[in-house]
Amino acid sequence: MIQHNLIVDPTPRLSIVAPCYNEAETIVEFHRRASESARAAVGDDYELIIVDDGSKDGSWALIQQLSGDGGRTVGVKLRRNYGHQAAVTAGLSLSSGRRVLLIDADLQDPPELLRDMMDLMDDGAEVVYGKRLERERETVFKRASAAIFYRLLDRISSIDIPVDAGDFRLMDRRVVDLLVAMPEQHRFTRGLVTWIGGRQVPLEYKRDARFAGTTKYSLRKMVRFAADAITAFSVKPLRIATWAGSLTACFALALLVYSLAQWGRGQVVDGWTSLIIAVTGLSAVQLVVLGIIGEYLGRLVAESKHRPQYLIDAVQARGQETRVPSRAVDADGPWRQALLANYVAPVHSVASDHATGAVAPIRAVAG
Repeated sequence: MIQHNLIVDPTPRLSIVAPCYNEAETIVEFHRRASESARAAVGDDYELIIVDDGSKDGSWALIQQLSGDGGRTVGVKLRRNYGHQAAVTAGLSLSSGRRVLLIDADLQDPPELLRDMMDLMDDGAEVVYGKRLERERETVFKRASAAIFYRLLDRISSIDIPVDAGDFRLMDRRVVDLLVAMPEQHRFTRGLVTWIGGRQVPLEYKRDARFAGTTKYSLRKMVRFAADAITAFSVKPLRIATWAGSLTACFALALLVYSLAQWGRGQVVDGWTSLIIAVTGLSAVQLVVLGIIGEYLGRLVAESKHRPQYLIDAVQARGQETRVPSRAVDADGPWRQALLANYVAPVHSVASDHATGAVAPIRAVAG
């Protein structure tokens, strides 16, 4: 049972949130480097939240071992693999620091940049995001597809989403609370942060190669991620479908006039090839238009269900695993405070008077 006793120490200056999936080869080294960077920046006044997104390679066992460091490291185990963005949301929901660093556990984004990010935030920035100048040891296809995607998204998006920037960023508490409060199912974190606004500044850096292992982002996941990003921040594909339908209708009308003219001349057999080409072309355009509409419609259906974005199975803190009760699903403010106080930030209190004026709810917790 969750106890509602809140510890009276101040909230940590820094939370580090790191989603991971099958990172057993990397997680120990990530923990070492992230912890050292945090201590260099804020001393011991930090928490490191590692979210295991349904790993199958022993990552959770390692996270359990790492959690025995006096309460600084907290493991969050999701019930299955919900995807990177859901894991990000889970970690942000349970963070309590006045500043939150979001970083992947694969060590492609150097945690040593934390000090520089903190300095920029000391100068008044609300968000400091990493802007990639180089991508070390990535394939030509990965670099080219990423460049095309970011620039295409920037052109068609309703907001100016920075190019060559991932989820690696430092955010202040106000931005994190606003971000967590957004109930969207298909989340595109970097776009949502940009949409929130405020002073957001880039920090240019060279992205490292993976410390170990291989990327967990398959081509299918990349395509799905791109579709989520585009449909979340642009309706231009629907307008493209409208224009395509209009042009197709004009072409069909011209073809009708041509067919009637040929019929009047008695040439009913001539033009069979062009007719087949026209029919297949029109069919292809119709299917594309229906596909675009279906992408948006499918996301509307998912949003209308109000299904939790993720389910938390257990929380590991101070060397002890705690199963989270199922009644904490869609927890309100008090439940979230209790989770934070007892499991996630055991050496800090939970601030319920953040800049937003209220604690944002967890979207899903279950056990």
